Amino acid sequence: MARFAAPAPSTGFPALQTGSVGRWRYPAIERWLEAERDQLPLWIPVFLGAGVAAWFVLPDAVRWAGFIALALAIAGAGAATMRGGRAGPAVAIAGLAMALGCALVWGRAERVAAPVLSRPAVVAFTGRVERIEALSARELVRVRLRVQQVDGEVEGGLPPVVRVNIAERDVPDGLARGAILRLRARLMPPAPPAVPGAYDFARVAWFDGLGASGRAFAPIAIVAPGDQPGRDLRNRVARHIERRVEGSAGGIASALATGDEGAISEDDAEAMRRSGLAHLLSISGLHVTAVVGATMVLVLKLLALSPALALRVRLPMVAAGAAAAVAVAYTLFSGAEVPTVRSCIAALLVLAALALGREAITLRLVAAGATIVLLLWPESIAGPSFQLSFAAVTAIIALQEYPRVRGWFARREEGGIRRIGRGIASLLLTGVAVELALTPIALFHFHKAGLYGALANIVAIPLTTFVTMPLEALALALDLVGLGAPVWWLVAASLELLLWIARTVAAAPGAVTALPAIPAGAFAAMLLGMLWIGLWRTRVRAFGLVPLAVGAGWALTTPRPDLIVTGDGRHLALRSADGGMALLRDRAGDYVRSMLGETAGTDAELGALADRGDVRCSADLCIADYRSATRTWRILATRSGYFVDAGELIAACRQADIVIADRGLPAGCVPRWLRLDRAALVRTGGVAIALHAGRLVTVRSPGDRHPWVTPPIVRPPRYRPQ
Repeated sequence: MARFAAPAPSTGFPALQTGSVGRWRYPAIERWLEAERDQLPLWIPVFLGAGVAAWFVLPDAVRWAGFIALALAIAGAGAATMRGGRAGPAVAIAGLAMALGCALVWGRAERVAAPVLSRPAVVAFTGRVERIEALSARELVRVRLRVQQVDGEVEGGLPPVVRVNIAERDVPDGLARGAILRLRARLMPPAPPAVPGAYDFARVAWFDGLGASGRAFAPIAIVAPGDQPGRDLRNRVARHIERRVEGSAGGIASALATGDEGAISEDDAEAMRRSGLAHLLSISGLHVTAVVGATMVLVLKLLALSPALALRVRLPMVAAGAAAAVAVAYTLFSGAEVPTVRSCIAALLVLAALALGREAITLRLVAAGATIVLLLWPESIAGPSFQLSFAAVTAIIALQEYPRVRGWFARREEGGIRRIGRGIASLLLTGVAVELALTPIALFHFHKAGLYGALANIVAIPLTTFVTMPLEALALALDLVGLGAPVWWLVAASLELLLWIARTVAAAPGAVTALPAIPAGAFAAMLLGMLWIGLWRTRVRAFGLVPLAVGAGWALTTPRPDLIVTGDGRHLALRSADGGMALLRDRAGDYVRSMLGETAGTDAELGALADRGDVRCSADLCIADYRSATRTWRILATRSGYFVDAGELIAACRQADIVIADRGLPAGCVPRWLRLDRAALVRTGGVAIALHAGRLVTVRSPGDRHPWVTPPIVRPPRYRPQ
C-alpha cells in the first residue's frame, strides 16, 4: 500500500500517488475518514448485522444470493481504490462484512434445519429430557425432549425435538436431565405471528431446532432415570431459593441467581416490564459484571494479605484469571443462554484488557463482543434481547466517552453533597440516554415503552447490584452451614422494595406509551440514526438526526389499525368511536387480549363487540357498521363453529364489505371488498387493516421462502388409545 506523503500546503490534506481515485475526487470525505480513523472499526459489526438483517428481510434464495453478489461487488469496487486513503478499504470491508453476515445466517438456517409437525396431533412417544424449566407461577414444568428413534426413524412420525408443558401435579418423581420419559401429549406446530408485529415463535423455534410444542397428559412414566444428576444443580438452587423467599420476590431472587423467571407472577412481571426494570430479570451484563467485580475484589483482598505474594506476583492478573473462571462457570450454571454468553464474552474481553493494561470499557470492546456474537449466533440480531442489550451498553459508553459529558462528571475535589449530587445527575443522564436508545426497540418489538424507566433504574440498579445480589450470595453460602435465614429475610425485604418500585411506577399515570406495530423501515431508519450519532465523533454525527427524525415521524404517523384479524380467523378486534378496541369473542383469553391490544397500540381494556350499539350479534354471526372519515364499512364475522344456513350466509355476504370466518365459506359468499376465510388466511396469515387510510398489512408476504415459513414437515399417524 502506498504511504502518505507530506501534507500539501495548497489543499490541507495529504497528497496521494497518481491513480488513487477516491481521495483525489473526494478530498472532504478522506479528511473526514482520517479524523474518524479510530471509529471506523466500530462499524464492522454494524455492516455484519446489516447483512444478517438483509437475509431476514429478503424473501428467497435468489435474492439472498443476489445480495451477497452485490455486497461482494461493492467490496471489489472498494478494493480497486485501496492504493492510498481510507475510503477504499472502508468500502471493501463494509461489502465483505455484509456478504459474510448474509452468508452466515443463511448457512446457520440450513444447519439447524429439522422437520416440523404438519398439524396438531395427540401422540404417544418416548423421549430423553434435554432441558427442564420450572414455571412455578403458572404451576407448570416445561420440558424439552429429544424423541426416541426406532430403526433410524423418529418414533411416531414426530420431529426430532419437541417441547411439552407438564402440570406440576403430574410431574413424575425423579424427573431430571437425561431421564427417558414415556408420555402422551397434544402437540402443535410452532406458531407464526398471529397478527402483524406479534411474536414469531416459528422463527425462534426453527433456530432452536424445535419441531413441535404442546401439553402432556398424565400419567407420565420414567422409563430410565437421568444419567447426569449433577447437571440439575441449577434447578435445585432455583427451587431452594424459592422455598427461602416466597412469592414473586422469590421468583426474582431465583432469576438473579439462575436466570429462572418461572416463579414470578404475570402481574408482577408485567409491572417490571412497564416500569422499565424487566432487564433485571434476565442474566445479562449487570449480573455478570456484579459477579466478576465481586470475585476480583475478593481475590485481590485475600491475596494481598500475603506480603510475599503481593511482592512477587501480579495480583491483578491472578484476580482477573479467577474472575474469568467464575464468569464462565456462572454462565454455564445459569443455562448458557445467548444473552448470558454474550455478557460473558464482554466480561472476558474487559478482563483481558485489564490484564494488558488497556482501557477496559470502550466502544471497541462493545464492537468486538457484538462481532463475536454475530459470528456464532447471527440469528440473534432479529430478537429484542440482542438489540436491547447492545443498544443500552453502546448508549452508556458513547455518552461517557463524549468529551463534554466526561468533563461534567469527572472526579474533582469537592464536598460530599456536591459529589453525591454529581453522581445522581450522572445516573439520571445515563438513564435518560439509555431510555431514548431503547424506546424504538421496545416500540418495534413490544409496541409499548415506559416513560419513567430512567427514574426507576436510578434506585433499582444500585439496589439490585450492591444490596440484593451480595446478600443473596451470602445467604446461599451461609445455607451450607444452616445459618442463612436472617440474611434471606434481608434479601426478601430488598426485593419487596424492588417490587414496590415496579408496581408504583407501572401504575403511575402515563407510565407507558403504546403505539401500533411500526414499519420495519421506520425502525431501521431510527437505528441508523442512533448508530450514526453514537459511533462518530466529529460534527458529521449531527446528520444522524435526519434518519432518526424520519424514522420517528414515520412511526408516529403510521395509521392505527381499525380492524385486526388473527391468522386462524377466530378472533378480531374492531376500533370503536372512542379509540378503544372491541373483541368478537367475549371469552378471549388474556394472551389474545394482550396481543390484539399491543397491535392496536392501546393499553386500555378491550371490550366486547356485542355490547356496542352499532353491532348486531347472534350466537353465530356479528354484523358491525364501522364509520370512517369517508364512508361506512359493513363487517360480517362468524363467532361460532356451528352450522349456518348457506343461503342466509350468502345473502349477508352480499351486503357486507368485509367477511371474516374461521371456516371455509360457500363460493357464493362474495363481499364487496375483502373475504378473509380459512383459505384466504392460510395465504395471508393475520391481517391488520387501517380502514380510514386504506392500509392493509399481512403476516405473510407473497413469495416468502424463509425455512420456517415453508419447512419440511412430518405427519404423525392418528392417535388410537390402547
